[in-house]
Amino acid sequence: MKGIVPSLNTPFDLNGALDLISLRRLVNHTVESGCGGMLGLAVAGEHATLTIEEKTKFIEVVTDTNAGRIPFIVSVTAPEAEVSLALAKIAANFNATGVCVQLPAKFSRKKNLEFLQSLARHSMGSLMVQDLDWTGDGLSISDIQFLFERVDQFSWIKIETQNAGPKYSAVQRSTKGALNVCGGWAVTQLMDAMTRGVNAFIPTGLERVYVTILEAFVRGEVKIAAELFERVLPVLNYSNQHVDVSIRFFKELRKAEGLFDTSFCRSVTSDLAENEKAESRQALETALMLIRDVMNIGPGKA
Repeated sequence: MKGIVPSLNTPFDLNGALDLISLRRLVNHTVESGCGGMLGLAVAGEHATLTIEEKTKFIEVVTDTNAGRIPFIVSVTAPEAEVSLALAKIAANFNATGVCVQLPAKFSRKKNLEFLQSLARHSMGSLMVQDLDWTGDGLSISDIQFLFERVDQFSWIKIETQNAGPKYSAVQRSTKGALNVCGGWAVTQLMDAMTRGVNAFIPTGLERVYVTILEAFVRGEVKIAAELFERVLPVLNYSNQHVDVSIRFFKELRKAEGLFDTSFCRSVTSDLAENEKAESRQALETALMLIRDVMNIGPGKA
C-alpha cells in the first residue's frame, strides 16, 4: 500500500439508508483513479452513525467490488474495545487487507499493548494505528516505538495531530523507517509530507488530482506538483474548517461527480447560512474545474 489512499465517504439515500449502488461506484472510481489503497468506515465515512449490520454490509460490498485490486483497510474504531475486536473479525472474514484503530484515550501504555495484541490476533492482516488529536501532539514517540517493537502486525501509523510534519520524521527516525507513516487531516501540508517521504496519504475526495500531484512529484517535477497543489488549497481552506464541513462538502462533490445519488449526511444536521452556501458553491466549482483539468491532462502528463 502506498501513494494516495483515500478515506471513503459512506453514501446514503434520501431516507438515510445505505446506498450500496453509489458505494460500488465510489470503489470503482477509487481504483480507476490510480489510488494505492482505500480506507473505509473512518471519520469521513460517518462510522459513528452506522450499526454493526451496516458496517458489515459496507465491508462486504467494498471487498466484493474491489475484488482485491488495491488494499482495503477497515477502520474499527469504536467506543468499546469489544466492538473494535468484533469489527476486526468481520473485516478478516471478508479478507480485508487490514484494520485501522484509534487507541482509547483512557488506556494506559500496557492496556494499549494488550488491545493491539488482541486486534492483531483477530484481524490477521496489517494493523494501522490512527494517531488522531485535533488540538494536541497525540501519542508520544516513545509510546509508538514501544507498541511497534511488541506488535508485529503494527505496520502503519496514520498521523493526524498538530505539527504533523515533524512527527512524521520523528516516527521514521525512531523506528528506523520500518513503520509505514501516512497522513490525513494535515493534507494542507501535502508537499511537506511528500518531501519527508511519507509512505501514503489519506485525504478524502479529489483522488485523480492527488494522484496526479504525487506522480509529478515522484518524477522529480516538484514545481509542477506544487503548482497543481496550490490550486487545491482554496478547496481545502474551505473544507478543512471543521470535520463536519469536510464531510458535507465532499459528499456534495461526490454527487456533482455523479458518484453519489445524494449528499445526505447522518452526522451533519445543521443548515448552511446564505454566505456559507456561496462559499461552498465556490469551493465546489473550483474542485470540479480541477478534476476536469486533470482528466484532460491525462495520467503521467502533469
